[in-house]
Amino acid sequence: MLKGFTDARLACGCRITFREGVEGSPVVVVVEERSPQCASTLHVTGLPLYDFRESLRPSTRLNPAGEEEYEEEG
Repeated sequence: MLKGFTDARLACGCRITFREGVEGSPVVVVVEERSPQCASTLHVTGLPLYDFRESLRPSTRLNPAGEEEYEEEG
């Protein structure tokens, strides 16, 4: 599945690697080495940075407020 790049360096200095994904995700991007000068709190060594899997947990977005029923005039 993986062809070409196996790792890369981000602008912040962190090094990432590309790994085979699981069902529903062909590629997983993992932070291999976090740079000491990186300001991003999302870059944690050994954890996936981007995982394209379909989420199995409930949505964290707020649902639109429910509208009350309106009766037609007339």
